[in-house]
Amino acid sequence: MVGIISYGGYIPVWRMNRMTIYSAMGFLNPASLLSGEKAVMNFDEDSITMAVGASMDCLSGLDRGKVDGLYFATTTAPYKERQNAGIIATALDLRPDVRTSDFTDSTKAGTGALLSACDAVKSGSAKSILVVASDCRLGKPGSYLEEMYGDGAAAILVGEDGVAAAFGGNYSVSYDFMDYWEAAEDRYSRQWEDRWIRDEGYAKFIPEAIGGLLNKYNLKPGDFAKVAYPCLFTRAHTSIGKGLGIKPEQLQDHLFTTVGYTGTSSPLMILVGALEEAKPGDKILVASYGSGSDALFFEAAEGIGKIKGNRKGISKNLAPKKDLGNYEKSLISHESLEIDTGGRGEQKPTLSSSSLWRHRRDVLGLVGSRCKRCGTPQYPPQTICVKPGCGALGEMEDYRFCDKKARLFTYTADSLAFSSNPPAIYGMVDFEEGGRNLFDLTDCTLDELKVDMPVELSFRRKFHNEARGAICYAWKAVPPRG
Repeated sequence: MVGIISYGGYIPVWRMNRMTIYSAMGFLNPASLLSGEKAVMNFDEDSITMAVGASMDCLSGLDRGKVDGLYFATTTAPYKERQNAGIIATALDLRPDVRTSDFTDSTKAGTGALLSACDAVKSGSAKSILVVASDCRLGKPGSYLEEMYGDGAAAILVGEDGVAAAFGGNYSVSYDFMDYWEAAEDRYSRQWEDRWIRDEGYAKFIPEAIGGLLNKYNLKPGDFAKVAYPCLFTRAHTSIGKGLGIKPEQLQDHLFTTVGYTGTSSPLMILVGALEEAKPGDKILVASYGSGSDALFFEAAEGIGKIKGNRKGISKNLAPKKDLGNYEKSLISHESLEIDTGGRGEQKPTLSSSSLWRHRRDVLGLVGSRCKRCGTPQYPPQTICVKPGCGALGEMEDYRFCDKKARLFTYTADSLAFSSNPPAIYGMVDFEEGGRNLFDLTDCTLDELKVDMPVELSFRRKFHNEARGAICYAWKAVPPRG
């Protein structure tokens, strides 16, 4: 039986009320404006870091050595030539013989990757594949797209052992419908007229895909506990369901008013939200939108209960949030507003591809070593045990730190070092099972930090060397969420 083994989600901790945008633009009539808030990534986040966050949640407590592949779906890949899925796989410390692929250029790439993973497992070419979708799309400052777009990621592990939701089937439609697009030289999304997109796109493609699936498998709308699909237009979202004969209580929350429209990750994030509420026997239908639509359905199995409570998913990522009351800070996070970094900010390290290759596991995967004789972990990896009285030489094994519990031993703030969100904060982190290292701290203010407080490790951008067009990623410490 092929299906979903596990799921995970990631939503940036920062949220911006849409009225903050309108206030910055001078629009003060709430009756004519969009309601709710949107998730905004921090200055050191992008589609890769959010994908790692969702994948860490999905793989929590599972044996990563059994993952045979990683499919990454996005329309906002940091690199046009360098496999982004390969960076994620390295950060997750997956086996080097895994299959990695990038799925891109359409907001239905997330469901496309999920279908490909189901087909691969079903054919026997892989035992399990991790599918992760992540997007941080940009609308021009002050545009309608800026108000609608939010940032987020979702991950789904597809396999055949320990299935929590069995894959039932799919139906797809494909059209070269030019509603939203970006040319190679574009920084921001472009769009055609809203009503045309709503009436000729969403209102036709999603019903066609869902209707085709129902006919193909002789199913009725009432057979599903939840139906999940994205739509930028909230009224149209309800109308689409009504036209298909889907009752309001069957519609899964579209997340538009709490997160925003997250592109490729939107249908998978909504699917994860539905899986969090599912009971054994529940059928869940998910559909995407973008150059057509993919519709898939799953049936929750007995194993669905084992995942609940062990994942942050969507619900536990929604609850802990911080209000980004400053519109300009969101522009800095998305690099829509260029700031003067000063002399210190310009002195960025030169990225050595050779050095990164040699140390890829300890830099990107946060893999250190552990003494086989006494069990003492160390980071960076060493050949000699530092524990007094042991001193074992060459008796080390690999030891991954990024998924271990940790506490903040000490910390400090640096007002002289350049930071896009000053002051720069860093501290010494002690790991519960042993080991200590210095990490940058992010997603926090100085006032909320305390000695001995628990922290988690989060994969982030360390610096961006614009002169070489290279991004350096590293692990940072953050206050725990959920």
